[in-house]
Amino acid sequence: MDNKEFDIQAYMTRGVERVVADAVKATLSNPKESVFMAKFAMASKAASKKRKLAQEQGEHIPPFLIASITSQCNLHCAGCYSRCTNATSDEEPVLQMSTVEWEKVFDEADELGVSFILLAGGEPMLRKDVIEEAARRQNILFPVFTNGTFLNDAYLELFDKSRNLIPILSIEGGRDVTDARRGAGVYDKLVKSMEAFKARGLIFGASVTVTTENYREVTSEEFLSTIYDRGCKAVIFVEYVPVTEESDELAPGDKEREYIKNAIDDLRSRDDGMVFISFPGDEKNSGGCVAAGRGFFHINSHGGAEPCPFSPYSDINVRDTSLREAMKSRLFTKLRDGGYLLEDHPGGCTLYSRREEVEKLIEQE
Repeated sequence: MDNKEFDIQAYMTRGVERVVADAVKATLSNPKESVFMAKFAMASKAASKKRKLAQEQGEHIPPFLIASITSQCNLHCAGCYSRCTNATSDEEPVLQMSTVEWEKVFDEADELGVSFILLAGGEPMLRKDVIEEAARRQNILFPVFTNGTFLNDAYLELFDKSRNLIPILSIEGGRDVTDARRGAGVYDKLVKSMEAFKARGLIFGASVTVTTENYREVTSEEFLSTIYDRGCKAVIFVEYVPVTEESDELAPGDKEREYIKNAIDDLRSRDDGMVFISFPGDEKNSGGCVAAGRGFFHINSHGGAEPCPFSPYSDINVRDTSLREAMKSRLFTKLRDGGYLLEDHPGGCTLYSRREEVEKLIEQE
């Protein structure tokens, strides 16, 4: 697909509108959530107008950001990309972004028209200070990608009071496959967290790492009904990115991607009770990968602006510059203009598969 002919702004705006519309429908039976989602739908439209105006003036603003607010994590999940690249550790990192610095990022994102900021880690619930600041930015929806092991009464109160915070629980399928990857007893902790959210009438979602081994299970009626009955309102399917040559076979290929796409299309057509999102999904529909600022980019726990979590390379830091300037980084510009995001690839992440080329771009003056 010719990148010059593809309107990425229109594509991403349609995607945002679909997600928001699905979220509104999914919360109709919950008055408190429904009221918030209706207000957020209005804020999302206003943000889309800001992005459209910027586009007309020659500046592309992505609707999404991913913010890894800490690199500390308490779990050692098998095949964890972040651990294998030393982006995650057991200890609290030194020189990570402060609460005030994240406040600046959130405020500028709101001003620019960013509608969604995905809070990740490490384990983001180790940074309650940052999550509390996110809660104050009601024009932005903050999905919090968590392993679910740090939920307590204080967090339940925060989520109850701040409906723009949406906990997204990481799960791999049933008990056997989840505990095999995340550790013994994690599945039961996730179920306990789900029950706590449901008891308070809080919506939450699930993040599923999709591999060649579990793609049928996690898109099955049995699995989805199980988490839906416990209150889950959104499922984000994230394709596995291989971190070693031995794990290449776990990355979904064309056959698995086609199966997943058809399954999600079917689910969307008949189920108004849940939101289904696939990442990266079928990149052919989006004119290529949406990283490096086309649809989103990643800010690591030390402020480095990276194309995405699976391409941890940066030539600019939001501590030293504005969010607007970070979006125009030399690396992002080269990736977008040089066709690096458009190439077909067998599975996983296109930038990870071309990581040696990305590293060379960083080295270039």
